[in-house]
Amino acid sequence: MLESGANTISFADRAASSQQFKALYAEGMALVEDTASYLDGPGRLASKALPRMASVLYAAESMRLTTRLMQVASWLLLQRAVNNGEMTRDQVVSEKKKVRLDQFTVDRTAPGWSELPEGFRDLVEKSLRLQNRVAVLDREIYRADEQPAMTANNQNSVQAQLSLLKTAFGGQ
Repeated sequence: MLESGANTISFADRAASSQQFKALYAEGMALVEDTASYLDGPGRLASKALPRMASVLYAAESMRLTTRLMQVASWLLLQRAVNNGEMTRDQVVSEKKKVRLDQFTVDRTAPGWSELPEGFRDLVEKSLRLQNRVAVLDREIYRADEQPAMTANNQNSVQAQLSLLKTAFGGQ
């Protein structure tokens, strides 16, 4: 009989060092650049024409958006460093404590949300999807010991693996 976990394959570790990670990394960094360009250009112009409530919401959400993207970019850079042998896993675990991946949400029912520019709302949605994909991968790689052991009836573990597979293969 096999010892529990003795012959298991870590999909997370494979995904974190695969072509899919490279694509996720490129997507994340491109979103950071696209967001910066938008906020410095068309977004700045569009925000000046917003009604007062939407203008205040735009300012708050743009800060949340940039913070969210910086947290995701930090995680991606740390993971790339461990993949490239520039940092050890222990060093990354220590540095990763400063990164927050699951604390940023959006209230789409907030007054003024529907008045925000469509391009801005699109960037917010893309950032949330990216954040969620990275958070799933992070939990699978670095917090596996915090999760309950997988049993035949444990749907959460199965769902987590399915989410990880979607992340690894570019699903949304």
